[in-house]
Amino acid sequence: MVLARTVLIVLLLTWVAGCSYVPPPKQQRDLCQVFAQYPDWYDYARKSQSKWGTPVHIQMAFVRHESSFRSNAKPPRRWLWFIPLGRPSSAQGYAQAQNPVWSEYQAERGRLFRSRSDMEDALDFIGWYNHKTWRQLGIARTDAEKLYLAYHEGRGGYRRGSWKKKPKLQRIARNVAATAGQYRTQLAQCESRFRCDAWYQVWPLCR
Repeated sequence: MVLARTVLIVLLLTWVAGCSYVPPPKQQRDLCQVFAQYPDWYDYARKSQSKWGTPVHIQMAFVRHESSFRSNAKPPRRWLWFIPLGRPSSAQGYAQAQNPVWSEYQAERGRLFRSRSDMEDALDFIGWYNHKTWRQLGIARTDAEKLYLAYHEGRGGYRRGSWKKKPKLQRIARNVAATAGQYRTQLAQCESRFRCDAWYQVWPLCR
């Protein structure tokens, strides 16, 4: 009976995951176009910013560079000739969260129905992680480059300076910061369009 119930739950979760696939935005270089295509993503990012402090434009820059806004993103498989050797890490989803830190997040934020392939959960995770980075390392939640280095290497790795020996990672972190800067400029021109777009949001309370 217990086994049958477990199998049923696994099948249900698999079905839900398959139905939740969302195509990536068509114009990823323009945050206004991203939010125009998926306005709920703006609400999720604002919610995460309000709770954890990481600005909307930095959260979205993380997602773009981690997964290109693909909900089912995973590191590419490694192969030895025609023999699959598995993936280099357990990272997956919009935020490319790995199993150990995702389990830590779930333990603190609750496990039920949280998914790495759900944008709301992914943005909450990014905000949660950067909040802890700010608390433990003192990195400002507006410093996209350093936040990304700590996000990629882990806070322990950042503290040890492991990123200093990785010029490619440093280049990516600078690109994340550049994207965040572009997104910030773009968002300033269009944010008012998304702040009152839901039926329950009443101006001026949603300003």
